[in-house]
Amino acid sequence: MAVTTLQRVRTGRDGCDITREEAIRSDVDVTVIVPLHNCRPYLDRCLTSLLIQRVALEVVVVDDGSTDGGAALLDLYASCHRGVIRVVRQEASGGAGRPRNVGLSHARGRYVFFCDADDYLGPQALERMLAMADRNGSDIVLGKIVGHDRKVPISMFRENAERVPLGDSAVYNSLSCFKLFRREMLERHAIRFDETLLVGEDVVFTTHAYCHANVISVVADYDCYHLVARPDGTSIMQRQGSRDPVSWLRMIRRPIELMLAHVRPGDLRDHLLRRHFRMDAFGNLGRPFLDAGEVERKEIAAEVADMCERWLTDGVRDRLPAIDRSRIAALEDIDRLVRLAHIESASVRRELTALRWEREGRLAISGKVALSTLERYDRPEIVGGDLALVLRRRHAGTGPCDEVVVPATGDCAEFTGVVDVTALSSGIWDVHVAVAFEGVPRLARLGFDRDGLTALPVPPAPRVVGDVVALPYFTRPYGNLSLDIGGHVVAVPGSARLVRARWAAGHRLVLHGEVTVGTAVPAADAVRYLVWRERESSRERREPVTVGEDGTFTAWQAMGRLGPGTWDAYLEMDLGGPPARFRIEAVPEMIEQPRTWWRGATRWSVRPYATAGKGRLSTVVRTLGPRTFVRRIVC
Repeated sequence: MAVTTLQRVRTGRDGCDITREEAIRSDVDVTVIVPLHNCRPYLDRCLTSLLIQRVALEVVVVDDGSTDGGAALLDLYASCHRGVIRVVRQEASGGAGRPRNVGLSHARGRYVFFCDADDYLGPQALERMLAMADRNGSDIVLGKIVGHDRKVPISMFRENAERVPLGDSAVYNSLSCFKLFRREMLERHAIRFDETLLVGEDVVFTTHAYCHANVISVVADYDCYHLVARPDGTSIMQRQGSRDPVSWLRMIRRPIELMLAHVRPGDLRDHLLRRHFRMDAFGNLGRPFLDAGEVERKEIAAEVADMCERWLTDGVRDRLPAIDRSRIAALEDIDRLVRLAHIESASVRRELTALRWEREGRLAISGKVALSTLERYDRPEIVGGDLALVLRRRHAGTGPCDEVVVPATGDCAEFTGVVDVTALSSGIWDVHVAVAFEGVPRLARLGFDRDGLTALPVPPAPRVVGDVVALPYFTRPYGNLSLDIGGHVVAVPGSARLVRARWAAGHRLVLHGEVTVGTAVPAADAVRYLVWRERESSRERREPVTVGEDGTFTAWQAMGRLGPGTWDAYLEMDLGGPPARFRIEAVPEMIEQPRTWWRGATRWSVRPYATAGKGRLSTVVRTLGPRTFVRRIVC
């Protein structure tokens, strides 16, 4: 790393007073650009997080007219880290656009990263993002953002992505500039921040960059960027009115028009436009619309209507959820837009009131549901319509076999749906209630209202349907209803009881018993094996079982095949999920006497017994060969 001397110069460029550290470096991987304006309380944490990054970097801090004493701290850092931290000073511009552009003009790294002075990076952030970029030749790398009292995007950070297509992913949902950008791409296409904007300048910049990025990557398994809310609320985005709906809708036209100039009509353009309609246009018809006054509501609706007239295609409409399609039809009806905003913003209050088994493996689920609109707004009367139970298989994909819709009878005050558990595949199924309010569907997990409950009610007993067990249960701590088909997370209640044991020819121990699951007798083909498990070594021996229609079973075990040790007896069953094992219960009166025999010069002894306390069948197998016999006599 080659470094020259520190030079302080006054320049007349743009009327800015610049303190510049001139360095000749050919190995700068990342230039971190930090716009600074009155962030002294946070500056130390920010710069420290940058200096510990294990990459070849330079930090360009553009002091945008700070007056809080942060300049002295900045000079101290620059003097202690010459060749790494460079300081550029200019008069206050009022926004982050100009200082970021000035920082770009001083950048020398292969990549640039923008970091606000009140935020900070994880210790391995740049190392991981740079490694991703170098592996794939990335033009943009998104690193996972973590919010500290700030909302952050999450949809694009589900998993790492070496190369993610712009048109078939959620990366365009994130239009902040807190990313790693290839500097050559920025320079070649003259990608810069809009200095006329105080809010949204990074949206314009990032939109332009996405349009020219050939390779986009995502680092999702590490907390790269920490977005911090200032306790005093003095940052631009925290100031009251910073997201004024009308101003935002007018601002967002710039990145949309910029994107349209670069992306031809088709699926990709519709995918990108959907983001702007869903998050920017219709997002302001939600809670911001309720906060607005009567006049402003008309202005918001007019701006959204104009955007729809200009850019709403059939491809975009098809990608929108039902509530946004309802809004499009209601843009001239302010009262309906208000009701739709209430429907979207309100919570769904739901309560499970009854749960019972009916015949042939059908589970009746009853409950009630209502829309709890926000109290601080005028609360219109909104009546629920079509009702259904929706069961979704946990940890599954989005295929048709992973969701089952069950129509419900009744109304919101009392509804009932009957679930045929034989239609559910093996796994965990979470139960939701779906209700339509003015044609807009809302979905919520169904469970008990925990207010006033000291403990969750006891769910109904498991039910064996054919050779599958269904176990209703309530999740903790929220008390929501789920169905475990096959016994994946809920222990299957059952018992295998020894009725009689006897010795047969060949030193075989014959066991006769009875098996139940819950209160029912399982199907004969559900009982698989008699399993003997040796306690110390965990070795296992399986033997087939004969089962009767009444739940009786018979198993034979040639005890000489077990080998020396203490063996515990289980009955293993296949109930549609992981193998379910029940210890065989026994009382001493049912246990056969020990047996001893000789096999060649070795004496075998087998002692079946019932364990103390719970009374479970076990057996001790011992062998005594000539050497052991002689050693015992000599000792």
